[in-house]
Amino acid sequence: MTQTSAPNAELDLESRMGGIGTETTDRAVPVIDVNNWDLTDDQWAAKAEEFWDAATTIGFFQLKNFGITRDEIEAQFSQAERFFALPEDILATVQKPKGKNVGFEYRTQVRPSTGTPDEKESYQITRPLMDGLWLDEEAVPSIAGFRDASLDFESKAHDVAMRVLEFFAVKLGFERDYFTKVHDPASPEHQCTLRMIHYMAMDAGHNVPDADGQPIWRAGAHTDFNLLTLLFQTDGQSGLQVMPGADAGQDVQAWTPVPAFTDILTCNIGDMLMRWSDDRLKSNFHRVKAADTGVDIPERYSMPYFAQADRSAVIQGPEHRYEPMTAGDYLDMRIRANFGASESKK
Repeated sequence: MTQTSAPNAELDLESRMGGIGTETTDRAVPVIDVNNWDLTDDQWAAKAEEFWDAATTIGFFQLKNFGITRDEIEAQFSQAERFFALPEDILATVQKPKGKNVGFEYRTQVRPSTGTPDEKESYQITRPLMDGLWLDEEAVPSIAGFRDASLDFESKAHDVAMRVLEFFAVKLGFERDYFTKVHDPASPEHQCTLRMIHYMAMDAGHNVPDADGQPIWRAGAHTDFNLLTLLFQTDGQSGLQVMPGADAGQDVQAWTPVPAFTDILTCNIGDMLMRWSDDRLKSNFHRVKAADTGVDIPERYSMPYFAQADRSAVIQGPEHRYEPMTAGDYLDMRIRANFGASESKK
């Protein structure tokens, strides 16, 4: 028997996730070594079990030896630093257009969990939607090579995401390339996004609670709307925390820190894959924690890659728990439920 989704119920839960909570190290995010994808059939089957166990419990896991080198990751973070160092008037020329999930934005994401803007700026790349949203590198020579380098890195991230999704496809009873076929970079309906994020530094004098006692949130508690998120971080620039679903909505919310290393890739299940799995895979809340008030806050960079199926792809789990829905309609529904008329992105 199928049922409809309940975005309002999800929104209600998220709206109750804005407290400081506590931090716990009682559980750890598992680290899976995929040996640069050089796996025998037996090893591949064993890794599928590791992925499945992580994705059906905490919903987060980290990868070692995943096929993108430290040098390649550091080079792309350097590209991001060059981009965000540009003057405001130049960045404004590639500002996120109304109704689109691409381009530059500055302090525009207001999470239902906090009601305040995330303290960050970002630039999002979605291949079919980039007309007019690339900077003219001849006019802005300080970022020469930015477009080609970013597209090359985005392609590498896409390959990793598809390899991970193969494990879940097989475990759900689909063909191994099932999800790869509905994430086509050449399609005009392609929705995957590489997002470069800069969390701004802040001095102690400005790092104070607001009139309602809310601290400065770098990114309020939320789940991701897509299938799978790959998060690139850098050594020492920590702050990401996750809450397994069993703890969500409790009187005291306990958050688990996710270590940040340049050569360790953090992954999490998104809402779209949770639905596609008939709720067997877990899309759990995470956040970039509130800053300790009254102290200087260093800047932080991260780069998530959001794998989300092409707009016409039909989401239908093997048990048909939910009625079928296209990936485009699903994302539109979730954005409307969470942000209404706001132009904030997920």
